[in-house]
Amino acid sequence: MQVTAQNTKPESLILVIFGGSGDLTKRKLVPSLYQLFKQGKLPHRFAVLALGRTDYTDDSYRPHLDEALQMYLAEGEYDASLAEQLLSSVYYLAMDPAEQSDYPRLVERLSQLDKQIDNPANYIYYLSTPPLLYGVVPQHLKHVGLNSEEGGALRRIVIEKPFGYDLASALELNEIYRSAFQEHQLYRIDHFLGKETVQDIMALRFANGIFEPLWNRNYIDRVEITAVENMGIESRGGFYDQTGALRDMVQNHLAQLVALTAMEPPVQFNADLFRNEVVKVYQSFRPMSDDEVRRRVIRGQYTEGEWRGELHRAYREEDKVAGNSRTETFVAMKLYIDNWRWQGVPFYIRTGKMMPTKVTEIVVHFKPTPHKMFTSLDGGTVPNQLIIRIQPDEGISLKFAAKVPGSGFEVKKVSMNFTYDQLGGLASGDAYSRLLEDCMLGDSTLFTRSDAVEMSWRFFDPILRLWQEDDFPLYGYPAGTWGPKQSDLIIERDHSWTNPCRNLTNSELYCEL
Repeated sequence: MQVTAQNTKPESLILVIFGGSGDLTKRKLVPSLYQLFKQGKLPHRFAVLALGRTDYTDDSYRPHLDEALQMYLAEGEYDASLAEQLLSSVYYLAMDPAEQSDYPRLVERLSQLDKQIDNPANYIYYLSTPPLLYGVVPQHLKHVGLNSEEGGALRRIVIEKPFGYDLASALELNEIYRSAFQEHQLYRIDHFLGKETVQDIMALRFANGIFEPLWNRNYIDRVEITAVENMGIESRGGFYDQTGALRDMVQNHLAQLVALTAMEPPVQFNADLFRNEVVKVYQSFRPMSDDEVRRRVIRGQYTEGEWRGELHRAYREEDKVAGNSRTETFVAMKLYIDNWRWQGVPFYIRTGKMMPTKVTEIVVHFKPTPHKMFTSLDGGTVPNQLIIRIQPDEGISLKFAAKVPGSGFEVKKVSMNFTYDQLGGLASGDAYSRLLEDCMLGDSTLFTRSDAVEMSWRFFDPILRLWQEDDFPLYGYPAGTWGPKQSDLIIERDHSWTNPCRNLTNSELYCEL
């Protein structure tokens, strides 16, 4: 594999944030910009223009962001002098992004800032807005000519997920984007791909000769991908009840982790060739019949439960959630990839709210040795496992058998562990910093392309349609447990889910809602 030359960062740039008074801006975007500024990675002449309906001015908006930096930067990261320098280049325009009549004022304000920082109309637009505006803002930008790269201007647009709610809406959104921007201008951001450990899946496979020969159906028995949280929906009830776990996590985050784990090595490591291989994985997902969906896909919703000494309310009791809601907070699925490398190897994926812990990890289970020569203190065989931990404590663990000291020939499973904090550099959890920098560089490798969005939805859309039928079960699981017991049924009889921490529960507590 060859790595192509690094793209170059523009000398001057204005980052335009739609939804500048929102939660994502203060929690993620501005702290990430601070990190880039601290490391000297922002363009030489740089400004931020935040847009929102809240009636801020430049002077009243900056203290609001300064408070956010103090709140959301890691302990010891905040420096008042650096924050003041960064925020002096931040500006605010009160406008309604949904109203086309407000956009001439945006053109005028950008023109003023261009003159102020000597910027040749280089703009990156960041859609930190409710999803309802994802199809509106690009059309309004086009109407006033802010989409055009005529004369060599840089114009890019960063789009947050969800990239549609089903196949039809995803296709409609893609058409809107294509009508206003070219594909090279579109940056669909998924912060999972900005995590260093996610990117290290590729380095682990393609930069190490010991793994790639084993990375196929001949040596790998199964792959598990888990992304769970030990919290509920917090204040997102209105959004989540219209979305659910499949749209929020499975169709994008987990599908991408499957693709990175299963993809073929690109000939060169550049954006187009890398994303071509991702699309090929999605094209290889084996479609499921209605009967197979019922057997291989389990959806659940958390119910009231006592966990760590506290009583946690049920999902249906959360704010802005319907009392008879059938929105899933848990999904477990068994899928296959029909290609030469992975034929017959099951991929098990799951995600859920109100689980016993917060963890995202990939567990690669290798096949056991063909002949058992040693007894095991762990009971049974000791197959090798490679665990790629994405969060928390980002790192990699290889589990293998070693002889127990003393007489006899008993073996026990042991681990070789690597954690990302051993390498230093940018904090491994600072995904937005990495992705914002990539966008400024014009490197779209870690951003999702239109055809990948469409191919992913073609696989998951039939599942959503089947879920609309009244007889498709939705299982309850008490808050603080590992989901409905029915999710265990999609794992073969000899296997079980790999849970980073065990939570003993009374199986009678499980119920169908």
